[in-house]
Amino acid sequence: MTKKKSSGGALIAQNKKARHLYELLEFFEAGIALAGTEVKSLRAGQVSFTDSYVTIHNNEAWIVGMHIAPYANAGYVQHDPDRDRKLLLHAREIDTLRARVEQKGLTVVPVKLYFKNSRVKLEIAVGRGKKLHDKRQDIKQRDVERETRREIMSH
Repeated sequence: MTKKKSSGGALIAQNKKARHLYELLEFFEAGIALAGTEVKSLRAGQVSFTDSYVTIHNNEAWIVGMHIAPYANAGYVQHDPDRDRKLLLHAREIDTLRARVEQKGLTVVPVKLYFKNSRVKLEIAVGRGKKLHDKRQDIKQRDVERETRREIMSH
């Protein structure tokens, strides 16, 4: 996977499905507690966001379902690829997230993972699930914008 420059630094991975499945309302930047072999796997781009989400337990935020592949050169000490990982957020941010999640139909999903000053950061967003007609409307709007750009470029 090629690393691109993000707003925060070198982009590791992006959850493209999140923008398709959810209407993203509010964004937060969180640190993430990782083992050394997990960081090395992330540098190699070995991460998957499939079906991952953020949950709050005992005033702590956790990311559930994020898969970080085992590091090939780790030897006998290896991390669990599917373990829940603690997110590093301020207490007031966790309180804000909890209040949003308690509202009907809102969830917290990971959007992108990147390096910022040699630290791994996770951008999370509060999102509302899209209905099928909303997804179709987004696709239609994207097609219209693409056509207008083509028209402008051809003239």
